[in-house]
Amino acid sequence: MKTLVLAEKPSVAREIARVMGSRDKHKSHFEGPKYVVTWALGHLVGLAEPEDYDGKYGTWALEDLPILPGKMKLKVLRESSHQYKVVQQLMRRQDIGELIVATDAAREGELLARWIMDMAKWNKPFKRLWISSQTDKAIKEGFAALKPGTQYERLYQSARCRAEADWMIGLNVTRALTCKFGSPLSAGRVQTPTLGMIMQRENEILKFRSEEYSVLRADLGKFEATWRGKNGDSRLFDNEQVSKLKTKLEGRSGKIVKLVKNEKTIPHPLAYDLTELQRDANRLLGFSAKQTSNVLQRLYEQHKLVTYPRTDSRYLTSDMTDTLKERLTNVAVGPYAPLARPLLRKPLPLSKRIVDDSKVTDHHAIIPTEQTVLLNALSPEERKLYDLIVRRFISLFYPPARFDQVSVTVDIDGELLHAKGTTIKDSGWRAVYGGESMEDEDSDHEEESESTLPELNQGETVTVNRCLITPGRTQPPKRYTEAALLTQMEKHGLGTPATRADIIEKLVNSDTIERQGNYLHPTGKGKQLIELAPADLRTPELTARWEAELERIARGQGKPEPFLGGIREMATGLVRGVKNSEASYKPHNVSNSHCPDCGTRLLEKKTARGLILVCPKEDCGYRRSGEKRLSNRRCPQCHKKMELKEGKAGMYVQCLACGITEVLDKGNDSKHMNKREQQKLVKQYSKPESAGVSLGDLLKAAMEKKNNS
Repeated sequence: MKTLVLAEKPSVAREIARVMGSRDKHKSHFEGPKYVVTWALGHLVGLAEPEDYDGKYGTWALEDLPILPGKMKLKVLRESSHQYKVVQQLMRRQDIGELIVATDAAREGELLARWIMDMAKWNKPFKRLWISSQTDKAIKEGFAALKPGTQYERLYQSARCRAEADWMIGLNVTRALTCKFGSPLSAGRVQTPTLGMIMQRENEILKFRSEEYSVLRADLGKFEATWRGKNGDSRLFDNEQVSKLKTKLEGRSGKIVKLVKNEKTIPHPLAYDLTELQRDANRLLGFSAKQTSNVLQRLYEQHKLVTYPRTDSRYLTSDMTDTLKERLTNVAVGPYAPLARPLLRKPLPLSKRIVDDSKVTDHHAIIPTEQTVLLNALSPEERKLYDLIVRRFISLFYPPARFDQVSVTVDIDGELLHAKGTTIKDSGWRAVYGGESMEDEDSDHEEESESTLPELNQGETVTVNRCLITPGRTQPPKRYTEAALLTQMEKHGLGTPATRADIIEKLVNSDTIERQGNYLHPTGKGKQLIELAPADLRTPELTARWEAELERIARGQGKPEPFLGGIREMATGLVRGVKNSEASYKPHNVSNSHCPDCGTRLLEKKTARGLILVCPKEDCGYRRSGEKRLSNRRCPQCHKKMELKEGKAGMYVQCLACGITEVLDKGNDSKHMNKREQQKLVKQYSKPESAGVSLGDLLKAAMEKKNNS
């Protein structure tokens, strides 16, 4: 009997087949003496659509909502049905006695395999391959330590609950909003509260009123110090107070009343999980969260240089400690050689900050594999992201950064001035980053800058040579970058490391938020949608509770049915709220163009390829490029090129400046001459016999002749 291995993608199946000796290649699987290796193309099976339960649901209608089937059905997805048939046939082969689930070792990977098994009615034994990297060594070790498939039943139930909850909430609320307000409006248990956080920040910015302030610094000869009030704030909002303070301090002497010198240590940052890596890649490289996920997947799957990407842990496990020096050896190339080689000469310092089994659930942190790296084989994007991962990994084994910090307080006639100085004693792990701190430094207002201070003593007398006034303005809260938004999503339990990037992209693609530089802005549609969406969905608290409950189900501490029962009640209440709403929606992006098929005003939509115009009617689907198209026709009044447009009656041209409109004939345009005819007239005009005749007269005569013929 043979064993069937189900991988998630063809590329992974190819590697497993090569390592495990299944060299006989077929169109949709590999076969060997022991293993038959095939693959899914992502999800082959999904939850049935409403119209699969009842044909009437094919048309969206408010009175049909909520749609809550008693038992959720599965269906084969049409776009990948050919591959499902192959997998089904292999599962039914008489010589196949066992199945190995080799999909991604995570909640979603478990779900797609179980749905395929359910649809194909698999009832034979199955085991689970659970590996954290795609190297040959990891695959062989994984096959030598296969786990019983039933061990992951709770993970599957958690994944099933997540999928069914998203279906019931997202589908019903999206249909309700779209039907109620006559425009495609999307909502969901994660995307809506995420949009809510962006909109809340936007409201804070709109309500903010900026104020001018001043910061007073005193030149004390050997160093400078900053005035601070009793509340610790260095900002002065009263110009009269600034003037009085300057007059009071200039030329006066005082004493150093407090001098504190202490050693500060900063331990190395923790290893990367996916969310932290997405944050740093956005902050330091300008990568979007989705871009980071895609590049990371290539480093994991194609190059086999990093461990499993979609992890939420920032620690390593004790069974990995023997592999760490091998990993360091293999990354000790190029710019990393002088950083990694000194570590190999002595035992690695392994603290609880690096290795902690209690803080690892399904997968450990993202670190390099034992695979030898060829830096030249990586694309620029892959190289930059790999650099972050390698440097973070190397820094784990470096000592803390140590520096002396001196804080000085000066009393001049009852006013307190402060100064700070820093002296680096040991760069420690910061040496891996060229001395940079790597912390996300983002202060709300100016503080006294840190610098190297001279040797000072408590009780020492100092004199103010002059006062320096620096003006400033209070700043509103910053809009979210993707790095900051990921932090908030993680903090509030919105989504998982594997899904957060897709949620952000979904908001962008649905035209509810847009990227402007590195910041995320709500669109006119997003601003209205968050007001139209049910109040319970706008804030993260509800969804965070759901995500926590899903985690409890995965750990065996919660039950699926009570959770899904609560979701059904919630969906009913949310739809009722939309139905009873008295709000209205006005599309913010209506263009001046009409759909040539149904006459509806087209909507402008920004995409990665530029502006497009789309028909908002669900049953139409017309779309075309929204970029301005200039014709060769020139305006008879201002002589600028006219814009080519399409309307109900066909193509026409319009002058953007004068508003003059001319209809284009479908056939040859008899009212205008082509360039060749004009060139003939120019030649004729240049002949002696045409002297004294204007070019305009010649063109007019030629046109009359053409129209009469």
